[in-house]
Amino acid sequence: MNKTLKIATRKSPLALWQAEHVKARLEHHHPGLKVELVKMTTKGDQILNSPLSKIGGKGLFIKELEVGMMEGVADIAVHSMKDVPYEIPPGFELGAILKRENPFDAFVSNHYESVNDLPQGAKVGTCSMRRIVQLKAIRPDLEILDLRGNVNTRLQKLDNDEYDAIILACAGLIRLKFEDRIKQQISAEQSLPAVGQGAVGIEIRENDQEILDLIAPLIDTETSYRITCERAMNARLEGGCSVPIAGFSTIENDQITLTGLVGNVDTGVILKEHVSGSINEAEQLGITLADKLISLGAKDILKG
Repeated sequence: MNKTLKIATRKSPLALWQAEHVKARLEHHHPGLKVELVKMTTKGDQILNSPLSKIGGKGLFIKELEVGMMEGVADIAVHSMKDVPYEIPPGFELGAILKRENPFDAFVSNHYESVNDLPQGAKVGTCSMRRIVQLKAIRPDLEILDLRGNVNTRLQKLDNDEYDAIILACAGLIRLKFEDRIKQQISAEQSLPAVGQGAVGIEIRENDQEILDLIAPLIDTETSYRITCERAMNARLEGGCSVPIAGFSTIENDQITLTGLVGNVDTGVILKEHVSGSINEAEQLGITLADKLISLGAKDILKG
């Protein structure tokens, strides 16, 4: 590739970390390759006074980057996989998924050591429906308040004593060197992670073989199986940002185990199931688990 490879990215500190990480990896594998970042503002970055579930969900962080690729302003886009909708628009594809960072949720507080340590009626910040429904299941007394903005903004709000604690992703805190702020890594039993949480993906124009060849060395096979499995479940359930869905997989000896959860914030009802099988059936296992949840009434629960 003679020209400069251009990476579309959002401007938040975490998005820039992810794009810089991809840039460094590409330059390592292809000495002499010129890579530059094209920083863009998305609708999701601009609307900060409403929960994502109310303004159109996760695609809000993606669309402008796709337009940039379509117009030739950028060649690839780097995303946090938990922000990527289950349907990739025509003309695009996921070209690579990188090695997953810590996928769990983090309990962050200046005064308390864990979720269980919080006093009655404590104020907790999160606007993730998935986190809210699971948090309410273990601590129904807590007052859950909206929390938007990038990681730095959220930590600042906590430090201003607007909340007793906030829930963030461990991965983002680790990547931005805020690992020391994690008081408790919340177990999957207490808070099953979001589909794709902790993984970075590269979106490209469909069938762009030159770009596919360039990014191929960045692919992490195990993470790819896991994310494929989780996203297949999410697609079958038609899960967006406005519904509480969690999906988390692990791999051991070429066997993949997927746990899936759907819930309803208003009723507090939660369904949780799991399936296991060969990594070669990762996508089908995701569909199987979704069908299992649907047979137990998942669609009705998600509709409320």
